[in-house]
Amino acid sequence: MTRHILVVDDDAASCELLREIFTARGWQVSTATTPEAARLCFARQAFDLVISDINLEAEATGLDLLTDFRAHCPVILITGFGTLDAAVAALRDGAWDFISKPFKVDEVVAAVQSALARKDEARKGEAPAAAPAVGLADASGLVGRSAAMVALYKEIARVAPTRSTVLVLGESGTGKELVARAIHRHSPRSGGPFIPVNCGALPEPLLEAELFGHVRGAFTSAVADRRGLWEEAHHGTLFLDEIGDLPLPMQVKLLRALQEGEVRRLGAARPQQVDVRVIAATNRALEAEVAAGRFREDLYYRLSTVTLHVPPLRQRRDDLPLLAEAFLRQAAQTVGRHLWFEPATLTVLAAYDFPGNVRELQSVIEYAALHARDDVIRPEDLPLKLQPVKPSVPDTSPAGSDPNPFADLPTLDELERRYLTYVLEAVSGHRTRAAEVLGVDRRTLYRMAERLGVKLTDDRGLDEP
Repeated sequence: MTRHILVVDDDAASCELLREIFTARGWQVSTATTPEAARLCFARQAFDLVISDINLEAEATGLDLLTDFRAHCPVILITGFGTLDAAVAALRDGAWDFISKPFKVDEVVAAVQSALARKDEARKGEAPAAAPAVGLADASGLVGRSAAMVALYKEIARVAPTRSTVLVLGESGTGKELVARAIHRHSPRSGGPFIPVNCGALPEPLLEAELFGHVRGAFTSAVADRRGLWEEAHHGTLFLDEIGDLPLPMQVKLLRALQEGEVRRLGAARPQQVDVRVIAATNRALEAEVAAGRFREDLYYRLSTVTLHVPPLRQRRDDLPLLAEAFLRQAAQTVGRHLWFEPATLTVLAAYDFPGNVRELQSVIEYAALHARDDVIRPEDLPLKLQPVKPSVPDTSPAGSDPNPFADLPTLDELERRYLTYVLEAVSGHRTRAAEVLGVDRRTLYRMAERLGVKLTDDRGLDEP
């Protein structure tokens, strides 16, 4: 059976590209560059699938076409502005899939094949997969349009409306709590509390009291009944960060609370039913922790009903300029002036691996904003660890001379003078950086230079008077 696909995009070149891709696989393709043309095509004949851009540069959008066509065939939406809010809106309204531009051919073809298979199931009378119903979209705090982030957005949109426990995995600094908050915001529980708990920040006795609460007299300082954070999260979401650091005895109590949906305050005779959705996160490999006997296997399976992986920054380098600009806008509010990047600065940022991920990038941008001499963020405003390594100064000492810097037995003052001169040369005379390297403030640097007879330049490279 020949499949007929309707492609809708205000860019004629994009329409032709998709026509070529789909025609090469034996599918018939019709194209439309306006919502009106798309509706007219749909009125004239039946289609097995519609694939449309969201932004059609018209009063109607791809979301409007989704509403018009979704009852008749699967609809795939494409956008050049891949955000969590866009993914949620698309999947909430019944889109079969959501794809971000620039897309990969294999990705689009796979999505089309999946949607057409769904159409076949519907023809055979089998129940098709239900379209997810997601709550209202709002700001998530997540930034990125890379394929890895769009895939994560779609997973968040699909899991948010459910009651499933979610395990969020990712390296430190990748934004696991932002993912948890996004799930909460887009869930039916968004009107309830979001309660974060760092499982690695408290010793076991305090953690148990914090999580489950206590009754008066449960221990010496328990002078009154107190609800735990689990109860505080009633009708909302409890976020258990660093779950991999949870001691084994607490893992048993957490497992019971998850299984039974109830908690018992310390010293209480009876448990209490609590309606809570749990999202856990860790930077540890929990399967390895289970194998090593440091994490309970039954708890792992209970937590990992749905597992989301947050990509490290090095795996989504295309998002770095977007993230850097977002953090720069935040930093500009802190310093009280408009800031912008010199192109070379973004080049330096892109060359760095950022082992601390998004959190480290944010710290780097804040540092640069505070050290910038004007409204432009230049490479020299970045922390020293991002600075290009300067070529070493060639050894000009006579052949055969002793390379030992102490060979001439210099005085302590002379050693200080030589080192200060070396540091100033290494940082191109930048006084602020020299002070940072030496571990002193600028005033101490001035006194040191005056005492040792070393001439300082200002931060523009000019000799100080």
